[in-house]
Amino acid sequence: MTKQSSPFANAKGAKTVTLSVQSWVGAQANVAVAQYILEHELGYRVDTVQVDEVPAWDALSQGRVDAILEDWGHPDQEARYVKDKKTIVAGGGLGVTGHIGWFVPTYFAKQHPDVTNWKNLNKYADQFKTAESGGKGQLLDGSPSYVTNDKALVSNLKLDYQVVFSGSEAAQITQMKQFAKQKKPFLSYWYTPQWLSQQVPMTEVKLPAYKEGCDADPKKITCAYPTTPLQKYLNADFAKSGDDASEFLKKFHWTTDDQNEVSLLIADKKLSPDAAAKKWVDGHRSTWEAWLGK
Repeated sequence: MTKQSSPFANAKGAKTVTLSVQSWVGAQANVAVAQYILEHELGYRVDTVQVDEVPAWDALSQGRVDAILEDWGHPDQEARYVKDKKTIVAGGGLGVTGHIGWFVPTYFAKQHPDVTNWKNLNKYADQFKTAESGGKGQLLDGSPSYVTNDKALVSNLKLDYQVVFSGSEAAQITQMKQFAKQKKPFLSYWYTPQWLSQQVPMTEVKLPAYKEGCDADPKKITCAYPTTPLQKYLNADFAKSGDDASEFLKKFHWTTDDQNEVSLLIADKKLSPDAAAKKWVDGHRSTWEAWLGK
């Protein structure tokens, strides 16, 4: 992180902004559009630092990055840095609502409608087996750094499954596309919004209902993931500076469809993040002009 962080992050009066960019493509889409507008409309130089979710909070607190544009909920970090140390401030909602869950391809759910209830998952464990799942059904996860309760859920719900990490969102997408191409069954940790869902329709498996506090002890968890309005966070000194960049990022607010549009251009159409951002910016002038107060 030290080598990657910008020497200008958190520097008073600097026309440079450093943004944390997480490894999934939705987060890359946010940063690409924010970066494009900061550079082309406001005259900033933008540095980006790719860092995992929890270390990103540490970097933000220390001023090594100025903003996180998509947080999926980290109550421990929020309590430490926002409430206690006051080194980070809330930057407002992103406008996108995130949801993590377990999903099967819709073609399999149509053939076996009862698979959408977690109580029936053991019945299908044999069909979800892979070479990596050790004789059990495979629950495919992405990066181990993502917010996941899956190992505890499998154990506590007494499911005959093995969590298998693909290593990254890109690797997970590759595997899911391969399964879908062959019309094979699979069970996967997945989230919305995500552009792949437009190409590989998926149906959620209903876990025991989420209730406030049911995930307080990660080791004892037996409930579904919450639905999370995604949030932005800013370094406190950067937010208080009142400069054009901090005010713009506080106002940055778009829809799931907006994010998916840019994500699809990056991940599926293979445009560079800058080219994808330009395409979106050219077609949505009224949306982003409002972020600039025009």
